Amino acid sequence: MSEQSKDGSQRQGEERRESPRVPMRIRVRRENTSLAFDSREGNISLGGFAWFGAALSVGQKVEARFVLPGSPEELQVRGEVLHVAHGSRGSSAHVRFLDLPVETEMLIARYLDDLELAEDNANKGGGGA
Repeated sequence: MSEQSKDGSQRQGEERRESPRVPMRIRVRRENTSLAFDSREGNISLGGFAWFGAALSVGQKVEARFVLPGSPEELQVRGEVLHVAHGSRGSSAHVRFLDLPVETEMLIARYLDDLELAEDNANKGGGGA
């Protein structure tokens, strides 16, 4: 499904997100299991995360762990698989956060804001070495 953007152009569902997705190594497993966490390449955004590789089915609840660069602690989150895709990198599962603690949401938001600010500064020529 597409939607119309402010400039009148059509946008696909993947482009509607409010925050960027940034690459992140994510450890993930099915919720309420004693299985080991499986480490996967993926990405995070303010609303959820995705990973590449073995994808679970839509509706599956998962637990995930990841460390934001510059943070000393590993964040633990819960999510629900909303979409499973198959592309050039293989299968991927797209997950929305469930019951995300405010503190965790703020840490993620701050990290994403810092990345955007650094990118903006670099694009304006303010990030040179």
